[in-house]
Amino acid sequence: MNNTVKESFSDSARGAVPGRAPGPPGPPGPAALAAKVRTMAPSMTRSMQRVAEAVAGDPAGCAQLTVTGLAERTGTSEATVVRTSRLLGYPGYRDLRLALAGLAAQQASGAAPSVTADIAVDDPIEDVIAKLAHDERQTLADTAAGLDPGQVEAAVHAMSSAHRIDVYGAGASALVAQDLVQKLLRIGLVAHAHPDPHLAVTTAVQLSSGDVAIAITHSGRTVDVIEPLRVAFDHGATTVAVTGRPDGEIAQYADHVLTTSTARESELRPAAMSSRTGQLLVVDCLFIGVAQRTYETAAPALSASYEALAHRHSPRQR
Repeated sequence: MNNTVKESFSDSARGAVPGRAPGPPGPPGPAALAAKVRTMAPSMTRSMQRVAEAVAGDPAGCAQLTVTGLAERTGTSEATVVRTSRLLGYPGYRDLRLALAGLAAQQASGAAPSVTADIAVDDPIEDVIAKLAHDERQTLADTAAGLDPGQVEAAVHAMSSAHRIDVYGAGASALVAQDLVQKLLRIGLVAHAHPDPHLAVTTAVQLSSGDVAIAITHSGRTVDVIEPLRVAFDHGATTVAVTGRPDGEIAQYADHVLTTSTARESELRPAAMSSRTGQLLVVDCLFIGVAQRTYETAAPALSASYEALAHRHSPRQR
């Protein structure tokens, strides 16, 4: 077996426990709080947005406030503060205050970003490079902090034993779907990407229990992606949504929801570019998880693909 391939996977790779549902996720830690606010704020009511924007903008100051104090500062009610805390994943406001104190400590230590990713039309190229690099790092960190390991584990378990895996995406997300399919094919799985929405729906009809359908959509509202996932869901396939809007319509038809960071859109960098970074991280997590759990067959398949490509690129023997 190719040693390079063998070293790519952990010797301690373990499989998911069949039949065991993932436990409920705990409250987000300090590192995940800012990412959670960015992800959830667009779908909140305006009053809840004011609370979310306040805690994200001044975690140190808000950590010192009682629920009454934060309500007064944001011009909302105590009930709104509590509802916002729960929507962000905390049992109550006290838990949110603890996370705010932790986030404030991280910012005081210099962990908070010092540059923004807003790119101006007259920025020199060195500033463009720095801002894009920062934005990519922040998107990856936010996505990692917001991912529920239990949901990832469940999706990986379903994919590892699937008869067939169909992946749907439109526009930039179609590129991510194709990336996942290419990875899965190289470890011997049966996988298909369907950028054509009509073909996606007609093939989704053929899925059933034991198959997996994965939809990739940042907005959670892309009809061309929602419809085939709905059909796959109705026909009994295990369904997975990779989305920046876990409360979007796509979640209605997903057994497992994997949340990506909300893209920071600007005039020169549309959301499709930013969101793809988080999507690719989730795709890599799924691929490595599946490869770990199917190591006995995945490693030889990868080795064979490496050898085939090496042979193709080497000078032909006459």
